[in-house]
Amino acid sequence: MRKFAALVLVLFLLTGCSNAKTYINRALELRTRLYQSEGCAFTAVITADYGDQLYQFTLSCQGDNRGNLAFTVLAPETIYGITGHISQQGGKLTFDDAALEFPLMADDLLTPVSAPWLLLKTLRGGYLTSAGMEGELLRLAVDDSYEEDALHLDIWLDGEDRPVQADIYYDERRILSLTIEDFRIV
Repeated sequence: MRKFAALVLVLFLLTGCSNAKTYINRALELRTRLYQSEGCAFTAVITADYGDQLYQFTLSCQGDNRGNLAFTVLAPETIYGITGHISQQGGKLTFDDAALEFPLMADDLLTPVSAPWLLLKTLRGGYLTSAGMEGELLRLAVDDSYEEDALHLDIWLDGEDRPVQADIYYDERRILSLTIEDFRIV
């Protein structure tokens, strides 16, 4: 009986390892598709949490295969139409009568409008620390770099391995949340 119990335990543990490997492979396949494509497009509803105040806005985003991101603000209406470009080298905003002004976050590492760019950067090359199922969604835990001040992202993928949600953490505190709609690789 002990041998049977030990065999069942070994099979259970090996099955768990196999599933974890499958989940990580799904994340790596998404990374490969992003690298091999022209880019991607999606809509991101972003919530920035400053502790004492929340800001929410919606961006239409287009990322290219070099890691650059262009966006247009869709909501709120008071800043509708503002456009911007973000790359590893920095960013640029274009506007007429309105301007985006958000305080910097994470010890001045990022602004809320850079959250979609950070998501793509992390999907393309972040340090994947774990992967597992959460309900019907695959949850990835990814650090944006190997540095000590790395931002941590929890990213949820749907059944077709498209990002649908992401949370960005700094110093173990969620500072940004993204709901991702209509993600497509082009």
